[in-house]
Amino acid sequence: MNTLIAKAGVLIEALPYIQRFRDAIIVVKFGGSTMDQRSQFEGILTDVTFMECIGMKPVIVHGGGKAISRAMEAAGLKAHFVRGLRVTDAAAIGVVKEVIRHQINRDIVTTLRSQGAAARTIDGTDVFLVEKRIGRDETTGATLDWGFVGDIVEVDPEPLEVYLKANVIPVVTPLGRGRDGQTYNLNADDAAAAVAKALKARKLAFLSDIPGLLRDRNDESTLLSTLHIREVAQMIEQKIIDGGMLPKIRSCMEALSAGVKKIHIIDGRLPHSLLLEIFTDKGVGTEIIE
Repeated sequence: MNTLIAKAGVLIEALPYIQRFRDAIIVVKFGGSTMDQRSQFEGILTDVTFMECIGMKPVIVHGGGKAISRAMEAAGLKAHFVRGLRVTDAAAIGVVKEVIRHQINRDIVTTLRSQGAAARTIDGTDVFLVEKRIGRDETTGATLDWGFVGDIVEVDPEPLEVYLKANVIPVVTPLGRGRDGQTYNLNADDAAAAVAKALKARKLAFLSDIPGLLRDRNDESTLLSTLHIREVAQMIEQKIIDGGMLPKIRSCMEALSAGVKKIHIIDGRLPHSLLLEIFTDKGVGTEIIE
């Protein structure tokens, strides 16, 4: 009986959040090591199915880094990264498209459907207009060229909105279309932030391989439960935020400035972390707010 009462208590705690977020658009960026662990993969999609079932409008934007690396290795192609981004040449872009479209996206959609959710693929080339990414080495001044990697310049939200109105979960590939008709590989964090901005999402959740933002990256007890956007610049200056987390945080800042209400960075390895962060008083990750 005590177990049943405890379960009822959990539902009651979640009630105000369910009421508050009914019809709210929640963009979920799905990637990292959680995509390689089947139990974690299915658990996250169960959370998303639950969200849709109680009236929220989730959108998934996924990555695919490790699966792409494995496929490239199998094809005899060596992975090369510049500033954390995969260099995608003419040979690699074919592998990227195959893995993202026909392996990862298909698996996410199939799993959601097996759990009772309506889900459909949206190819990023139908949503994202991009320009080829070009950078410059700050030391030498040399041009940095990532090949077929793009920066998003425009988002067409209409295909997403059509599915959301029909209570279908859009599952978006991190691919974009250039004005030249070429398909470009996208950073999935950037793609998720761009979708959240275009849809004016209530929340943007990044599923990561860490508990959230840590003041000391070697000490999980220093987890920052809430971070105000005004604190971010100081943390970047202090190198608390750097490396691979830096572009994610910059995407978060852009999304907040464009009207997204709250950003969550959540450990996707923790069972049901997405629900725990959104539907409980304490949460389990880091929320970033204005």
